[in-house]
Amino acid sequence: MRALLSIGVMAALFACSSETENAVTPEPFDVLLHGGQIYNGDDNMPVVGDVGIRGNRIAAVGGDLSAHPATLVLDVSDLAVTPGFIDIHSHAVRGTIDDDIFRWPDSENLIRQGVTTVIGGPDGDSPLPITDTFAAIEANPSSVNFGTFVGHGSIRELIVGEQDRPATAEELELMREQVTLAMETGSFGLSSGLIYAPGRFADTEEVIELAKVAAPYAGIYISHMREEGLEVLTSVAETIRIGEEGGLPTQITHHKIVGAPMWGSSTETLRMVDEAIARGVDVSIDQYPYTASATSLTILFPGWSLDGGREALLARMEDSVQRQQLKMDIVHNIEVDRGGNDPANVVIAVCPHDATLNGLNLSEILRMQERNVNKDNAADLLMELVTAGNCDAVFHAIDEDDVRNIMRHPQTMIASDGGVMGPTDRMPHPRNYGTFARLLGHYAREEGVVPLHTAIYKVSKLPAERINLDERGRIQVGAFADIAVLDLDEVIDTATFDAPHQYAKGAHHVFVNGEAVLLNGAMTGERPGIILRSTD
Repeated sequence: MRALLSIGVMAALFACSSETENAVTPEPFDVLLHGGQIYNGDDNMPVVGDVGIRGNRIAAVGGDLSAHPATLVLDVSDLAVTPGFIDIHSHAVRGTIDDDIFRWPDSENLIRQGVTTVIGGPDGDSPLPITDTFAAIEANPSSVNFGTFVGHGSIRELIVGEQDRPATAEELELMREQVTLAMETGSFGLSSGLIYAPGRFADTEEVIELAKVAAPYAGIYISHMREEGLEVLTSVAETIRIGEEGGLPTQITHHKIVGAPMWGSSTETLRMVDEAIARGVDVSIDQYPYTASATSLTILFPGWSLDGGREALLARMEDSVQRQQLKMDIVHNIEVDRGGNDPANVVIAVCPHDATLNGLNLSEILRMQERNVNKDNAADLLMELVTAGNCDAVFHAIDEDDVRNIMRHPQTMIASDGGVMGPTDRMPHPRNYGTFARLLGHYAREEGVVPLHTAIYKVSKLPAERINLDERGRIQVGAFADIAVLDLDEVIDTATFDAPHQYAKGAHHVFVNGEAVLLNGAMTGERPGIILRSTD
């Protein structure tokens, strides 16, 4: 059992925040969590005590609050009482109802990990205007709270289109207006996906100009960088520069090192972050704890081929000269980037035009089609799959040592890069079901990469402070009662790459805004999540 502070020490720590007892008629609680190991969200050891909930807020934190009557009393002895976790990089809204918060409003894959808040709009991709998404979620509430960034790529597509060219002065001004609108209606900042079209067609100066618009609203800049493989160092430098010149906090999102030629480079990228912080740049990181990424197959296509959008790409693949160049570039990316130098490292997750391919890697598909397994044929297969409608895939091309190195950095928080999901015939990345439980169970408890209290800080108060959620991500009087009660001796991810639709274990109770959404290990069906706006 983990070392705990005494009740006496705990009482002293909470003296400033604990509710004063009324010896005659103590004010009742709606919920009393009795005898738990309280992790208040700070990067420190737990203390034993009680937590009282009244309405949607934490009403008291103290030693023994059992003198207070309560509608619901839960004995949580030997369990961890933690802030509800905040997923700062979530694809909870995907633009369709196939697999997102609208199809799965109970958000069970998140609740069973202790997640109570998701922040959408990452990678430069967000709905526009964000108010429409807010209204849709408010009309069909979720079990988790929802906030969002505004996406640079979405804005660029709206104003400039999918062409590889600089924005005109007039277009840049229109993009500024879109950022202003989003920030004034509650966006937490500007996200970019500079590896994806059309975001990749913007130069650094364009992104800086839009970052400057978000800065006065206390927004942050969060970026899927241009490159996470051979050019990762240049991309980290660009991300830091955008924050520095844009005048706002900057975050490297789902930081990783892709492709064997660059494995080990996290030592250098983290040194760059530390040097920037030392000179006054506000830089942070988020990460998912896996050695594989997941995105569209076109991540293996060169940027030049994506100029003009899908129809232009299809036309290039019809031209023999351009197709041959495209094939060579795809082979290169299989060798040194997300292909992991082996077609077997690319596994189809979701193929809408042929669900029978879900879960098969490129080598397996080639053998099934009675074609030789080699990188040239894999490149041809990729072009065929994209032509037929495109697919999403899981890419095994990350080294475990880099994952651990990035995780240990004090400015690294953990986020899923997943979304709201339920069981289907798809084979998604297990991060959708396991990110937070994997951090706590595998990396903290079993491997000791970070202490458990540090792991909890990285998914609660650290992301809350990053986007100025001053009343969430912490166990303190007056904070919103987003609370997870977990067995830290048992919490673990069960989702695997071969069987991804498996819920995490170890969560006993989860409260969102004071209402139980998981009680005694069972979903309650309640959906008390609300829209979080930076303007609130």
